Order: sequence, then C-alpha cells, then structure tokens
Amino acid sequence: MTKFTSDIVIGLEIHANTASRTKLFCSCPNTPSSIPNSQTCPTCLGMPGSKPVLNKLCVEQALQLCLALDCTIAKQLVFSRKSYFYPDLAKNYQITQYELPLGQKGKLTLGSGKEIGIIRVHLEEDPAALIHPGSIHSSSYVLIDYNRSGTPLLEIVTEPAMTSPEEAREFMNALITVLQYLEIFDVDTCIIKADANISIRESGYVRAEVKNITGFKEIERALFYEVDRQKHDVAEGGQIIAETRGWDAEKGITYTLRTKESEEDYGYIIDPDLVPVEISPQWAARLKAALPELAQDKVRRFIKEHKISPADAGVLAQEKLLAELFEKVAAKISPQLAARWLRRELVRVLNYHKKTMKELRMDESHIIDLLSLVEKKKITEATAQRIMEQLMEKPFDVAAHVKRENLELVADAGQLDALCREAIRENQKAVDDYKNGEEKALHFLMGIVMKKSKGRASPREVVKILKTLVR
Repeated sequence: MTKFTSDIVIGLEIHANTASRTKLFCSCPNTPSSIPNSQTCPTCLGMPGSKPVLNKLCVEQALQLCLALDCTIAKQLVFSRKSYFYPDLAKNYQITQYELPLGQKGKLTLGSGKEIGIIRVHLEEDPAALIHPGSIHSSSYVLIDYNRSGTPLLEIVTEPAMTSPEEAREFMNALITVLQYLEIFDVDTCIIKADANISIRESGYVRAEVKNITGFKEIERALFYEVDRQKHDVAEGGQIIAETRGWDAEKGITYTLRTKESEEDYGYIIDPDLVPVEISPQWAARLKAALPELAQDKVRRFIKEHKISPADAGVLAQEKLLAELFEKVAAKISPQLAARWLRRELVRVLNYHKKTMKELRMDESHIIDLLSLVEKKKITEATAQRIMEQLMEKPFDVAAHVKRENLELVADAGQLDALCREAIRENQKAVDDYKNGEEKALHFLMGIVMKKSKGRASPREVVKILKTLVR
C-alpha cells in the first residue's frame, strides 16, 4: 500500500472533450445540438456491422496534450473494448485505451511550484447522455440522447497527490489553461468533468470515488462535502467502504451508487476493428516543435523580460488571449503599467459586464492610446478607468474623446492653487482637523478639489499645494 503523509489524499480522473469537427470514430458532427439524436449514424449508434474509422486530428490533439504534460509517448496507439451493460452504450462496450495508454508518467506544475504527477493520458469515446426528467432520484423514466455518443474524450489520470479541495481546483484550472493554449478545448462548446478519489487518514485511506462532477466550483464543493462526510462517519464510529458515489449539485451532497468495481470487472479486450497505429518519433517531434509557448513558460519570460511581478505574470498568462493582448500593449507602453491595468482594470470591467476576452470589442490600439495618456500624465487614472468602462460598451478614438470632452489633466499651478484655496475656504473644519493631526482630513480636502475639477486635477500636485497652504 502507498504510504501517505497528509490528512487528505485526492486523485482526479478528468474527462475533457476535444474541439474536433467530427466524432472520434465516425463523421458525425462533434458540436452541441438542441435536437436530440440528430447527429448520429450506425457507428455511433452501435449498429451491427458498423465499423469505426479513427479521427487523425483527435489523435494529434491527444499527442499534443501528452507532450505538453511531459509524458512518455507510447510507440503504438492501441484501443480496447471496455465491456459494461448500461443504456448509454448501445453496443455494450466503450472504445477506450487500457493496456497501453498514449501517454504515461507526466506532470503538471501548479502556481505554488508543486508538481502533480500524471499517471496516464488516453483517448476514448464518450457514451450517450442519459436524461432524467426532473431529477435522477424522482424521474420515473430515462431518455437517451445519442448525439454525445462517440464524441472524443481525453482522460487524464493524476497521482493521488493533492491534499485539499482547493489544490484540486487549482490543478483543474492549470489543466484547462494548458488545453486552451493548445487550442484543443473550447470552453463554450466542450465539457470537462472529473471523477474524484478521496480518502482520509482517519479511515486508513479507504478510497471513495465521486463520479461525473461538472465544473470547477462543483468539484471543489463535492470534495469539501465528501471529506466532511468521511470524517463525520469515522468520528461517529462508522466504517468507510470503498465505493462509487454520485454528486447531487442541487442538494450539495454525495450519495452511494455502487460498491467500487475493479478494472477486471470490465473484461477488457483489444478492439479487433481498430488496428494499432504507429506513433513514429518523427510524428511526435513534428507535433512537439509546433507546441505553443505554454502558460508556465510565459510566466517565467514575463518576469524576466518585462520585469513584472510573479503575481501579475501568473494572472496574465493564465488566459491565452489576455497574455497575447499584454504582449502587444507592452511593446508600446511600460510593461509594468500595462500589466497593472490589464490584470486589474480590464479584468474588473470584463467581470462587471459579464464578458469574456473572446467578447472584448476594443483591441490593443484602444488600450495603448488610453495608457499612453496615463503614462504621459495627460489624464488621471480615475478618468482612464471611466474611459475603459465606456470602451467596453463601444470602442472609439480615445484621444479625440479626451479632447472633445475636455478630460485632460489640470496641472496648471495657478488653476490648482485657486481650486485648493476655494476648498480650504469652504471647509474650515477639515482644515482644523488636519492641523490637529487627522491625516484623513487632507484626503477629504483633496476629494473636494478633485470634484471641483471634475476629476481632472493632478492628485499629486493637489496634495503638494494643500500641504503648503494648510499649516
């Protein structure tokens, strides 16, 4: 038995759809459809006499992931039949890999620097979707949608190396970043699910598996619940058994499905309809040479080349489109200024409008024009924030807008002096408070000046003048 040292041990089996045009073994569309059973053929319906034909693009997508995760690549691609009898499998077996996975012994590094070992990466077909009207517990019948049957899945199995639900979620975020950088996963159309294996020290690390959890937040919720359940049961004198459990997202609980089966229960055999495919060194080398610079490599380069903080680099590199936008802006503007504004202000405005980087209408030219004015102290940061919010709704010529709306920074000493004197004259109590040692009273006076200048006064100059006048 493996010796564990942590109180909680978590391993994940992740299933991610790949963004190919067609399914894994037939030419049916691999795209979402609102019409059930409309994207099917004899092969994905498991009709007698139908034969699978392997999708080369899906193999290359899987190989790219194996290479990105630093896996050892198999010399041959070999498919097996995993036999089990369930309504979502019309032919009573799933085409998958068992004896020889495409990739083995890889790793993925988290932001903390911790490496999570990857046991295996392999390709398989997705079963059909079972639909329970109402809920899985209350429905009196089940519907089957075979549109999903045969869609390509990447299965990624980790070592039991995670020690908290938060760490498991961090791993999932890191993995989705790799998939997006490789452009083999589309968050808008593809689904990612996880089976989580959880055990605790108090039970002697008896493992329970929670199946088919969809979504990062749900994975974290399910893990927190399952850890608490196991600890509570042990504390009450109960015994944890090796079992497979389901996750009810609506109730926020796991529930028993069946006792844990072993791999031998599936009666794996090599699929006679699919001949082994050679993975030549030349093929793997060509795909490796075409790999993009991945997020963790960008983080290191951003820190070294652009001299930005590790925290900024980590946020910017996490999303490929954001990282690419930063590089374009940093070529024209101070990288530190660009990093701060893209990481904080752009992300803030995107979140407020509930938009993604894909939906961003402004481009790098708008942001360069805006930050150039900030960098040259032509406008205040408060003004720039308001302009960025407006750009999110509809892009426009930033320089012309600033000139037309008279938004340029007021830095004229005479004009600022007059505004400061006016603020002092109208707020004698704040003046007295500041003289008595209340520093925040000065900030109050500065706010008055900023209001009088409609946000156009230079805050630094205002503070300097106020300190000179209020003695």
